[in-house]
Amino acid sequence: MRKRLYEIISASNGNDKLSSVYDIFMMAVIIISLVPLVFKQSFEAFDIMDKICVSIFIIDYILRWITADYKFQNHSATAYLRYPFSVMAIIDLVSILPSLTVLNQGFKLLRLLRLFRALRVFRAFKLFRYSKNARIIMNIFKRQKGPLSYVLILAVGYIVISALIIFNVEPDSFNSFFDAIYWATVSLTTMGYGDIYPVTEIGRIVTMVSSLFGIAIVALPAGIITAGYMDEIKNIAETKDEDPNIK
Repeated sequence: MRKRLYEIISASNGNDKLSSVYDIFMMAVIIISLVPLVFKQSFEAFDIMDKICVSIFIIDYILRWITADYKFQNHSATAYLRYPFSVMAIIDLVSILPSLTVLNQGFKLLRLLRLFRALRVFRAFKLFRYSKNARIIMNIFKRQKGPLSYVLILAVGYIVISALIIFNVEPDSFNSFFDAIYWATVSLTTMGYGDIYPVTEIGRIVTMVSSLFGIAIVALPAGIITAGYMDEIKNIAETKDEDPNIK
């Protein structure tokens, strides 16, 4: 019984019709739950809609928890202890908590209700569990996490070094080191908002060098992800050739 339940709530591979229906249903619920975030006003219909969606999310969370031993292929108690700390379980929990009335009433006193409302956006990440294309993207990030981690470390290091240089070269243009970090991040991504900028010649030279290197750093993850995507598509095609029943 629990094994069949796990098969239904798990991501469908196209062969299990009931699992596919469940995936489509959950994606629809997630999208519906995000609709109230588009409006500034709160309507009674939105409150009812949110309660229904959250109830479904809670049931889904419980079902996944009680079948965690099949997910981790470990039929011991450690599987149930491990599940709440998995990435998707944390996303599920964060997307549920903001709508719980008890928490909302308590955090109103601390004026954090808007923050918890914003946390509902995490429900969008739940789509990665049910969308086949989204799962392909997730697999790419999993397989390429090593190279992407190195690029991330390189980017963070470059931002910090650039911020340190510009903050010391042109202290009058930056009120704090955070402003320098903000400027370095904007320069790295070549966005160039223009709200903070250097005015001295040395500062402008640093900006030009930072922007040129920033283009190279930003291009690295795009190439890695593209290569990973092509490999993933190739693997899917080979799998279909081996098993024609896979859709």
